This record gives sequence, C-alpha cells and structure tokens, in this order.
Amino acid sequence: MAYDLHLAERITRLFKDKRLETREMNMMGGLCYMLDEKMCVGIVKDQLMARVGPDNYEQCLAREGCSEMNFTGRAMTGYVYVNSEALDGDDELDFYVELAIGFNPLAKASKKKAKKPKE
Repeated sequence: MAYDLHLAERITRLFKDKRLETREMNMMGGLCYMLDEKMCVGIVKDQLMARVGPDNYEQCLAREGCSEMNFTGRAMTGYVYVNSEALDGDDELDFYVELAIGFNPLAKASKKKAKKPKE
C-alpha cells in the first residue's frame, strides 16, 4: 500500500462536506489534494501532510503526533506531518484540514513547467 486509503476516504469526505472541489494527484508515492491548484493536504504512507502556513506552524508542532515535514533533509516551514494515531478522531483530522484550507488563499501556487516544443 502506497498510502492509507482509509485516511484518503476521510479527507475526501471532509472536502465534500465543506463543498470544496479538490483535485487529487498522485505524488511521491502518496496522494495530494490540490485546492485552487495549490497543494493543501496530502497523505504520505499513513501520515497526513498539511500545508498549515508559517503562522500556524509552531502551534501545530506543539500538538501530540505532529512533526515538521522534512522531505529533503531540511524542515519545510509551514508544512507538517501528523501521524495516524493523532488522527483517530474526526475532530483531529478536521483541525489540520481547516488550517490548511484557511492558509490556501495565502499560499503561492507552484510554477508550472513550460512544455518543450516538439521538434
């Protein structure tokens, strides 16, 4: 299993309940939920990845089961991982998803790579 399918179902249901349209993308062996074409939350194995923004970063790290996202050898400020035990209840999952949704309008979209012209 590349990522937690039950967690994916829970996240999908949350966005649907909030009437928010997302686009799901397979990324780096996990699943990413794009909101307004910006990375919002994702799943890496059995962990939630949330883009909570720099203002909420320290608050999240102080919560049990939350850690810095360290994908390339250095922490990515504003992004956190949350382990599955900390997401047992729907309130816990909703907390992180709400922070990510709230930060989304402030987030910068990644630059799209220009397609090479066919020769």
